[in-house]
Amino acid sequence: MSPPLNRIASDERLPAQADVVVIGGGVIGVSAAYHLAKKGLSVALIEKGHVGAEQSSRNWGWCRQQGRARAEIPLAREALRLWEDMQNEAGVDAGFRRTGVLFLTKNPEELAAWEKWAAIAREQQVHSTVLSPAEVAERMPGNTDHWVGGLHTPSDGRAEPSMAVPALAIAARKHGVTIHQDCAARGLETEGGRVSAVVTEKGPIRTGAVLLAGGAWSSLFCRRHGIELPIGLVNATACRTTPGPEITSGALGTDLYCIRRRLDGGFTLALRGRGTVELSPDLFRYARAFLPTYRERRKGLKLSFGKSFFDQIIRGTQWSLDKPSPFEAERVRDPAPDMSLVNSALAELIKANPDLKEIKIAEAWGGTIDTTPDTIPVISKVDPLPGFYLATGFSGHGFGIGPAAGKLAADVVTGDTPLVDPAAYSYARLVDGRPLAPVGLF
Repeated sequence: MSPPLNRIASDERLPAQADVVVIGGGVIGVSAAYHLAKKGLSVALIEKGHVGAEQSSRNWGWCRQQGRARAEIPLAREALRLWEDMQNEAGVDAGFRRTGVLFLTKNPEELAAWEKWAAIAREQQVHSTVLSPAEVAERMPGNTDHWVGGLHTPSDGRAEPSMAVPALAIAARKHGVTIHQDCAARGLETEGGRVSAVVTEKGPIRTGAVLLAGGAWSSLFCRRHGIELPIGLVNATACRTTPGPEITSGALGTDLYCIRRRLDGGFTLALRGRGTVELSPDLFRYARAFLPTYRERRKGLKLSFGKSFFDQIIRGTQWSLDKPSPFEAERVRDPAPDMSLVNSALAELIKANPDLKEIKIAEAWGGTIDTTPDTIPVISKVDPLPGFYLATGFSGHGFGIGPAAGKLAADVVTGDTPLVDPAAYSYARLVDGRPLAPVGLF
């Protein structure tokens, strides 16, 4: 079951041409379209399903700097500022609030790693506090677990995924972005070795610049054009609870469960570090690159071998652009939730927080995370195909940093001075043979 989502209307007419076409109506694509249009460009946003319907509405709703990889900290810091700006400009509540993020641990080694991270973060103007057991107890008086410490970042925030991306789309539309839902991008046309058009199921759009922000679908789209993009797909599960006492006003993470306070008085709840990896021909193709990440996180991962494996073999990657594409066969990716994870998360939450003993599961859902081998996204030009750009592979971090990632993508497309140094997000690093290893705390 998919979580509830605020829906927006589509523009009726597909433009014959646009300065930039953005493929993908998640938080990254919508934010990029917004920032491109603010630069005075004509922008068409193409979405095969509807805006915000996949992982952008299925995530936890955390907007955090805390625990980010060193390369992501500047982007996360800017994202918090932009969340406020874009929400204000939309004139519609995206649920964004600066209510802080708190992580708790029973592992002294993890606490030591947090202390090192906090020192790095301070160098980048992010102020996080490492907490003693007594300070944890003061912040969580009803929690019955025994913690060796915690990490708290008061400037971090939260937003409501079901509200946020549609709200950002409203802001983008105010700057002239046209939004086309139920309109799959089948592929690209080229002239003289560079992008000249996007072919959609409703007709072509002439353009000299295309930004692909397709999340879980990006690697498949790239392969259609002979472009390698190592992306692994991880199906994750989350749920929302019925309303309960406010044990935290923001987001709370532990070694087992993670929660975020919702505007409806309940919590978004999930087990930390759990998911199911979909085995596919593409994943085997990139297995060597993903091996370090898998070794580090395999305790929380299941492997799935099923229908999707054979579907990928049968459909191939060379479909005709004048016939229906794989993107039209599955408008909204909607994996089933793993209810064993839901039930375990609720049990652990209540066990540690007896004040929540009356809450129940109101709804559960699955979503698909697009992951790179080093868990750092790609926000980059693609040198083999001039005019083609990527903003994808956000590895479960995309929602929180979405507004800033979109701004950086817009800067890369236009060649303007970038919001932050884009070197860490280069496409080349994934395909030039350099060793990749996972980074970041969470």
